[in-house]
Amino acid sequence: MVGKPFPSGHPLADRRAAYAETMAHLGDIPVAIEVLAGALALAPNWAAGWFRLGEFLEMVGAKVEAADAWRKAQAADPSDPFGAGLKLDLMRDVPVSESIPAAFVELLFDQYAPRFEKSLVDKLDYRGPALLLSALQADGFTHATQALDLGCGTGLMGEELRPFCDWLGGIDISQGMLDEAAGKGIYDNLTKHDLGALAPSATSYDLIVAADVFIYLGALEQIIGWIAGALAPKGRLAFTIERGTAPFELRESRRFAHSPAYVTEVLDAAGFHAIRLQDCVLRQDRGVDIAALCVVASRGKVAPSTDRRNLSLDHA
Repeated sequence: MVGKPFPSGHPLADRRAAYAETMAHLGDIPVAIEVLAGALALAPNWAAGWFRLGEFLEMVGAKVEAADAWRKAQAADPSDPFGAGLKLDLMRDVPVSESIPAAFVELLFDQYAPRFEKSLVDKLDYRGPALLLSALQADGFTHATQALDLGCGTGLMGEELRPFCDWLGGIDISQGMLDEAAGKGIYDNLTKHDLGALAPSATSYDLIVAADVFIYLGALEQIIGWIAGALAPKGRLAFTIERGTAPFELRESRRFAHSPAYVTEVLDAAGFHAIRLQDCVLRQDRGVDIAALCVVASRGKVAPSTDRRNLSLDHA
């Protein structure tokens, strides 16, 4: 996770940490552990250092020691920007996390922003925005007066939607990603905000999309409830998720997967009446296709004669 230097504030500790990284790069993890532990003796409240030490210890199978290092990283910075708590949770037989720390997501994408599109599209064959637009059009979507792109990132979804929207706004937690999106000139408004802490919307949207965003939220009740309140009476919601078997489960990737049954239940409880779920492949990870779902849901009432089951491709 620590993709760039996070200085400890102690020059000698930083030099030792740099040497530890060199040894790790050369494959000598035991020496890297020893040197970094020495650096942390000089800078005991260095969250990034403790997190990295935990990663080194995990590499050599020292799980108990790795867990101790990650607890110290959390204690040093309770906002947990490196995701130490997630690493600890993944050590459980059944992870219990219901969300990912906002500071972790923000830091991750601030670091990732300059190379995001090249990595995601060119290397991982990411196709979420195109799949979402296709799913929307299959649902009858042709035009939006007011549209909102949640977790807009660098604007990949916005590029797909712009020709169909009179007004298009974007929200993201990462300023780095928003800066990239702003450079494209496709949004009418961009706002930095944590999706897990949105205030009630003063605007009524007829379309809200979230491409590859809910994988960082876990439990969906809060965000789906917010969306239901922000949509116009006949508004649409479209989003992608990684497909799982449990209602929601934290994976080694430190992303969440969701089951079709859970997604349908949450949408139904929030007042969505027309729900379509379609199996898809969002991208690849280490050469393996990531099974996912494209979801389109409407606030519009379904005609009484319509069998709701025919509107769903839910294979739960």
